[in-house]
Amino acid sequence: MTLPGLTRLDHIGFTVPDLEQAHAWLVDVLGCEYLYSLGPFSSADDWMAEHLNVDPRTVMRQLRFYRCGGQAVFEVFEYQADPQQAVVPRNSDVGGHHLALYVEDLDAAVSYLRDRGVPVLGEPTASSGPSSGQRWVYFVAPWGMQFELVSYPAGKAFDHDPASFRGDH
Repeated sequence: MTLPGLTRLDHIGFTVPDLEQAHAWLVDVLGCEYLYSLGPFSSADDWMAEHLNVDPRTVMRQLRFYRCGGQAVFEVFEYQADPQQAVVPRNSDVGGHHLALYVEDLDAAVSYLRDRGVPVLGEPTASSGPSSGQRWVYFVAPWGMQFELVSYPAGKAFDHDPASFRGDH
């Protein structure tokens, strides 16, 4: 069974501490296309809590939409909230996350990021098992959020022989 009507991923939303900084990085470093902005939004009642699961007095200063790589759409928020956690979760933390971007030439992309002072975490890693044929590396946005570059131009082992990797699931 599947969610009725599900056809695709629409967008990925995340919150940043400084929307101007994020805008510059997303556009100037990653090459995302800025689409449009909305906001500010706030409410005198419990609308923010009811619909967004935030403190009722939270102010969404602004949100902006970006298209990245001609496909992925990011919805990027800046909130004013009290209280507000300012610590970015690690991948191992509950709620930890990363965004993976596919590139054709991983080495060229890593060099590009390093030339722009973007922290790249180690050297690219070659995957094994069902992901054999894939290489990847993580990098960090100015606000601490982790991104990943991933590349598998000849496909992954799973793509070539899915039955041998499915197991009992």
